[in-house]
Amino acid sequence: MISKACRWVIALAIGLQLGGCFTDFGPVTSDSVPLAAHNVALRLQSGDQLKIIVFGEDALSGIYEISPAGTITMPLIGQARAAGRTTSEVAQALIRAYGDKYLKEPKISVSVVTYRPFYILGEVVTPGRYVYTSGLDVLTAVATAGGFTYRASRTSVLIRHSGDNVWQEYSLAAPVLIEPGDLIRIPERYF
Repeated sequence: MISKACRWVIALAIGLQLGGCFTDFGPVTSDSVPLAAHNVALRLQSGDQLKIIVFGEDALSGIYEISPAGTITMPLIGQARAAGRTTSEVAQALIRAYGDKYLKEPKISVSVVTYRPFYILGEVVTPGRYVYTSGLDVLTAVATAGGFTYRASRTSVLIRHSGDNVWQEYSLAAPVLIEPGDLIRIPERYF
């Protein structure tokens, strides 16, 4: 028969081991509606690279990166705000800017060459920084990072979207799309 003191020591040892597994990454909220259901157009942010074509004006066309200030620097017109806008909104702003002074009825197209990367950490084989591609969901991101470790929770995921300070918890039962710049955390299962 185990003495009462021995039981306390065993309970304390188990508690300390489980307590050592806990890592606090900040506040977490649950979201029952995954991003896949939101169907929003991706907003550009600093670090995204854009291919801008001004038809008939090769000197104005090229690849431009959105600066940390959220702008792109274009010939003749200087800085134009791009962060927080969609590609079509940036195209319309450039058409107005060039049409006001420099070009008659400009035709401009804007497309994304590369988005800023996403980051995955926690219980995946190879945590780190990865290239974002359109339509990427959490399970594809996990596969890109080498898959789940044996300790990984396969029921939920934590995502912190670019610009947010709070982690959102999503169920892995439904597809969860991610955005460029997202931090994805695969938590550890406890049992």
